Amino acid sequence: EIELAESGGGLVQPGESLRLSCETSGFIFANYAMTWLRQRPGKGLEWVSTVGEGGSTFYADSVKGRFTISRDNAKNTLYLQLNFLKTEDMAVYFCAKPRTVHKVTMSSNRYEYAYVGSGTLVTVSS
Repeated sequence: EIELAESGGGLVQPGESLRLSCETSGFIFANYAMTWLRQRPGKGLEWVSTVGEGGSTFYADSVKGRFTISRDNAKNTLYLQLNFLKTEDMAVYFCAKPRTVHKVTMSSNRYEYAYVGSGTLVTVSS
């Protein structure tokens, strides 16, 4: 059974940082590019960042320079370091596994992903 479990969300003030984790199981993590998505209050799903199998990274313009995606294949875990958080970053953050191995997926479309975790809530408020 494939599982994706996000953690690390919480309440922070603008300008502060958080580190999100996504522990995975049930598939060969190293063979897949992995993605972070988010859903802000009242908005649809939004692509945030993707890390390829070899470590190449891709970011939405809204988070570039502030967020860092990484992976630890030995631990089957995906990370997202969130720095200089803004109120507009407040959202539920999800990790997502694409349908196809060896393919970088950078999409906000839920159906591009075979599995999406249950999410972790990031609240940014002063």
